[in-house]
Amino acid sequence: MTQPASLTRTLAPGPAAADDAGHAVDVGLLGGYLLGRWPDIRRAARRLAGDPELHRLDGQSMAEHRRRVRDQLQYLVDHGGVHRAFPARFGGADDPGGNIAGYEELVLADPSLQIKAGVQWGLFGAAILHLGTTGHHEKWLPDILSLRLPGAFAMTETGHGSDVSAIATTATYDLASGEFVVNTPFRAAWKDYLGNAARDGKAAVVFAKLITPGRDHPVDHGVHAFMVPIRDDGGAFLPGVGGEDDGLKGGLNGIDNGRLHFDNVRIPRANLLNRYGDVAPDGTYSSPIASPGRRFFTMLGTLVQGRVSLDGAAVAASKAALAIAVRYANERRQFTASPNAEEQRLLDYQLHQRRLLTRLARTYAAAFAHEELLERFHDVFSGVRDTDADREDLETLAAVLKPLSTWHALDTLQECREACGGAGFLAENRLSLLRADLDIYATFEGDNNVLLQLVAKRLLADYAKEFRNADFGVLARWVAAQAADVTLHRTGLRRVVQTVADTGSDRRAANYLKDPGTQRELLTGRVGAMVAELAGALRGAGKLPPTESAKIFNRHQHGLIEAARAHGDLLQWEAFTRALEGIRDPGTLEVLTWLRDLFGLGLIEQHLGWYLLNGRLSAQRARTLGPYLNRLLHRLRPHAQDLVDAFGYGPEQLRAAIATGAEAARQQEALAWARARRASGDFPVPEKYLQPEG
Repeated sequence: MTQPASLTRTLAPGPAAADDAGHAVDVGLLGGYLLGRWPDIRRAARRLAGDPELHRLDGQSMAEHRRRVRDQLQYLVDHGGVHRAFPARFGGADDPGGNIAGYEELVLADPSLQIKAGVQWGLFGAAILHLGTTGHHEKWLPDILSLRLPGAFAMTETGHGSDVSAIATTATYDLASGEFVVNTPFRAAWKDYLGNAARDGKAAVVFAKLITPGRDHPVDHGVHAFMVPIRDDGGAFLPGVGGEDDGLKGGLNGIDNGRLHFDNVRIPRANLLNRYGDVAPDGTYSSPIASPGRRFFTMLGTLVQGRVSLDGAAVAASKAALAIAVRYANERRQFTASPNAEEQRLLDYQLHQRRLLTRLARTYAAAFAHEELLERFHDVFSGVRDTDADREDLETLAAVLKPLSTWHALDTLQECREACGGAGFLAENRLSLLRADLDIYATFEGDNNVLLQLVAKRLLADYAKEFRNADFGVLARWVAAQAADVTLHRTGLRRVVQTVADTGSDRRAANYLKDPGTQRELLTGRVGAMVAELAGALRGAGKLPPTESAKIFNRHQHGLIEAARAHGDLLQWEAFTRALEGIRDPGTLEVLTWLRDLFGLGLIEQHLGWYLLNGRLSAQRARTLGPYLNRLLHRLRPHAQDLVDAFGYGPEQLRAAIATGAEAARQQEALAWARARRASGDFPVPEKYLQPEG
């Protein structure tokens, strides 16, 4: 996959204060670099996220929180925060990438606001835009953008979440009336977990099986989207429409999630969003895409922006958590070896560095990977590069990065909470509340594990393409390569070669590991070996009856998930490495290279058993890995504050009491008091330090 053109941007040198070792990070320039292709939009969105009018008020009831978030949506409309992705003729900017770049930052105002805005404009409105045609746009988009028409996105059912193709809701065309009749035939077919459904929504884009009358029997044309009014202006359900409130959730309680069901609800034929499939008055179905399977995936692919935006929001939440925890760890002191020594800062402890700096490294990797994903999204949806292959690449990239970043955000928020002790549990410091709100991200817009299975199948498909039409020479070379791999790795020959090369020199082993070519080889080698092994195990499964094929895939499901995760790790490492190429300031480049190495070698340490079992690393080099990572942590420790300051979040975005400098003031007060007592000569001496008499 080629790289977006804007990733060739460079970071020029600028003034910076060097540390004792002569290395420094230019925080201003690095911060500008991290803003990516849409810096002005991100800055404007951060200012909006810092506006108290958009902040969550802790302690509100669920009903109060919902009302506040509903009012905040109108505030976004009034301040131009929702139109960027939509066509200029509706007051938009035709800027899909910039729209998501700004949307991501709302997570720091209130995740409930961000997700409810995403429901209204990123799902409900976007479905009208991308699945509808001009008449639909003219009829509904102005009211959707102005919030006169709040709506729900009714895809998920109680009985079917990620398996959209199996939903049970139907929209049957009635030839006599020229209408569609929408039904949820049983309880598990109710549309569920829908934002705007419990209270505010007046309409819903409902995904249902499109049924037309056939010559001998009705024909199911698969899942299509329909615009269905659900409430009148007074808030009462329309005839045939019913629903329930999902009630209190584990987080995001500013969103009125609910359930909808339909009993012979009639809608005009024109309410079918017919960009990819249409029904004529006589009941004839037509589509520009002949294949039902390809049509289904094309329709769902137009809604990929949900996964793209969740990836970015998760990265933003990880940045905020680390900005809070690192600031606190740089100020908070704990434990001392003697009564006259100052207590140590938390971040001076190696364990604390391991907890925070390793996650900081992955956050930078995730941020650079997200910027590449966002640019791909923009190129596809702006029409700059919009082939079938481009869309497939975009969908695969979103399907692998969204799981990694959302899992990472949950892990980072939890670790940062624990790293801040009891202070991290207080609502005023936000970490626990953000953790609760982001919990749903792991299953929102696709369960993470299901998404990774899709990625693994794409990897296997790409692997198969390499040999589908291969001639004898290609196959012979592949067989030879496989034989060489077995000889070099599984017989231990590579381990022997590495051990001989490194004998007596930990420095030589460390130099090998920090080389980016080595890291790339180890990371790509793991992905390649895992995919090749799966391909061999699953060879011929596609020719078996579906039930037998499914059993074989099920036996290898864990391997499929692990291969996809390894692929995602590699993509993030590669994005980080490409980002280094644009940095011209020597000090910043040096520090970020250490951070990239911490990320890459941390991945190898995490899977060290695999590398040893498969002969990819010698025991000598494996033993060197841990100590070298500790040296990287030591080198990065003086730059930790600069690295989180470069994220560009101020107190109005973080809104955590322990990230305001208050802890530093408390520590200074305590130090001054202790010094004064010691100087006075009457400072008590702890009993354990007294010498026994006699």
